[in-house]
Amino acid sequence: MTQWPPSEYFYFIPEPEKYIEHLHHPLPPYIRINPIKAPADKIMHLLKDEGVFLKKLPVDFFYKAACGKELGNLLGYHLGYIYPQALTSAMPVIALNPKPGDLILDMCAAPGGKTTHMAQLMGDQGTIVANDRSFGRLTALSANIKRCGITCVVITQYKGEHFPYGEHFDKILLDAPCSGEGKYRIGRDGRLLFSISGRTNLPAIQKGLIVRAFDLLKPGGTLVYSTCTLNPEENEGVVDALLKKRNALVLGWNPPLRWHRGIDHFKGHAYHALVTGCRRFYPHEANSVGFFVAKIVKPKQNG
Repeated sequence: MTQWPPSEYFYFIPEPEKYIEHLHHPLPPYIRINPIKAPADKIMHLLKDEGVFLKKLPVDFFYKAACGKELGNLLGYHLGYIYPQALTSAMPVIALNPKPGDLILDMCAAPGGKTTHMAQLMGDQGTIVANDRSFGRLTALSANIKRCGITCVVITQYKGEHFPYGEHFDKILLDAPCSGEGKYRIGRDGRLLFSISGRTNLPAIQKGLIVRAFDLLKPGGTLVYSTCTLNPEENEGVVDALLKKRNALVLGWNPPLRWHRGIDHFKGHAYHALVTGCRRFYPHEANSVGFFVAKIVKPKQNG
């Protein structure tokens, strides 16, 4: 039996025994409907004809889906009417609050779930620069943008920590590469599923990304940093590092799902007081992937 979670996580995971039990069950499928491609009522009618049963959720455009076949095999999927997406993965975009006319950088964009969600909330008006370091991942990103009928996205290929200076953005989404602990499941044989092996020094990479993202913001702009891991060293520890290097503010916000504040210490290390304004989402409470979201603002310049 794989020992998960590590003992040092028990103090911050709410009701850890329920979390461990939840790991033995598969997560339900969720979809986001895409009114850029068709009116919502037309999409719902088509899904009903395809035998998809939907349950409305407290997140706009998101539904829990029950279907006898893979969502990616549905006609509605190929028409771009729906995007299968974890419910909690909507939280970074909701925190960023994209608006029509915004200039936004999606620093680690592939495969495009959050990019297309932002474009949808912008009414496909404005500009999103969707960047990813991997050429192979850009293929999936481009395909999803085209499938969803989106025209406001420009695709670039840079290492995020080396994204060129020049333009400054109203808003930036940094959904950082991470250890993915929020996706972990335990199989019938007791093995840990969806765990990532051969990790590099992820906190160092994440710290480089968040500083570059912050420096690319306009004064008064908003940066959302997110991961799908539980690890504080990749979450609060990264935000803490930014706060020590830059004049940044962490804003509290009220998500539509059950959430917990960021933790203020881990393994004997005390974090900056502002990190408690971050938001944590746990799999057993959201019945979705675990997520971490920090909403960060660059103060306006004096004068």
